[in-house]
Amino acid sequence: MPLSRRLSVTRRRQVALLIETSNAYARGLLQGIVHYIREHKPWSFHLMEQGRGDDPPAWLENWKGDGIIARIETPRIARAVVRAGLPTVDVSAARLVPELPWVETDDEQIARLAAEHLLERGFKHFGYCGDSRFNWSVWRENHFRSRLAAAQQTLHVYRPDVAASDLAAQVGDIRRWLQELPKPIGIMACYDIRGQQLLDACRSAGVAVPGEVAVIGVDNDALLCDLASPPMSSVIPNTHRTGYEAAALLDRLMAGKRVAPVPHLIAPLGVAARQSTDVLAVDDRDVARAVQFIREHACEGINVSDVLRAVPLSRRVLEQRFQRLLGRTPREEILHVRLNRVQQLLVETDLPLYLIAERTGFEHVEYLSVVFKRETGKTTSAYRAATQG
Repeated sequence: MPLSRRLSVTRRRQVALLIETSNAYARGLLQGIVHYIREHKPWSFHLMEQGRGDDPPAWLENWKGDGIIARIETPRIARAVVRAGLPTVDVSAARLVPELPWVETDDEQIARLAAEHLLERGFKHFGYCGDSRFNWSVWRENHFRSRLAAAQQTLHVYRPDVAASDLAAQVGDIRRWLQELPKPIGIMACYDIRGQQLLDACRSAGVAVPGEVAVIGVDNDALLCDLASPPMSSVIPNTHRTGYEAAALLDRLMAGKRVAPVPHLIAPLGVAARQSTDVLAVDDRDVARAVQFIREHACEGINVSDVLRAVPLSRRVLEQRFQRLLGRTPREEILHVRLNRVQQLLVETDLPLYLIAERTGFEHVEYLSVVFKRETGKTTSAYRAATQG
């Protein structure tokens, strides 16, 4: 029998990716989809370079593929996907085709991380700079407000009065809103682009960042955040896992299995802290000095005795003031800073755990593993795996 007769060649599934390539969030989704395919049977992808909300590609009209993963953000895209009649997973919060399964970031957890990041810095005034065109922005605002209400804090909200396409006018509108706010204030921007606009408005209004206004965005778009002035802190969504889960759901649909049209929400990874929130908004100079010392030296293996040499206070008084202003002890603050750095290194590097322990002030890998599991609920390996699909 000829070799060609003995070989059984499996046809690759044809999958359309209606996902823009113009921002870091969407590219993270695509990377997660690719990771899923590397672990399973290969697909052939149909992807066109496009921007967010662009019209669906003309070829989709008569395309004879097997499935679609789409950011269904406009009625035009929704109609095109419905007409295609193919197994589809939605990766947009717009929910324009509610009968489809959808995978999105967990906006409640995103808002919680942003709120806690600002609360930890001692702020008593808070703002939210949003964009009411998008469901995810409205959801983040509502969850941010709820988390602050639990801490007995109120919220000042910006909702744009000018066209989204008029960027210069929007910055001016934000500047006018800023000038009415109490200071110092911690502000969550609904995503990094809005955060960059907020920083531009602060600069044009002569408002000091982070002294008068601290800013945290969402998406951790490294290019936007690092080029912002000053560099901007941001919540890190797990876009890789989001794309991976979307691909897994589509695989089930294309295999003829039923997938309920329910949300699959993916928790964020943490906060990338940068200069825009590097402040402690408390009147107690000694506590502020102690916190700054901890942030600068926690990963060098310091302890509370080292902190006491940096401030003119007894251990008892320092701990009382820490508890009153921050809700934790100096020792807990040291551990908090170290673990934040551990999380960052797990996400951003492939360093082995023993090197991460060395670089974050833990003498023993075993102790790091125990503390990390206790504080986060995950092992270090599980936490790292969650960022890689």
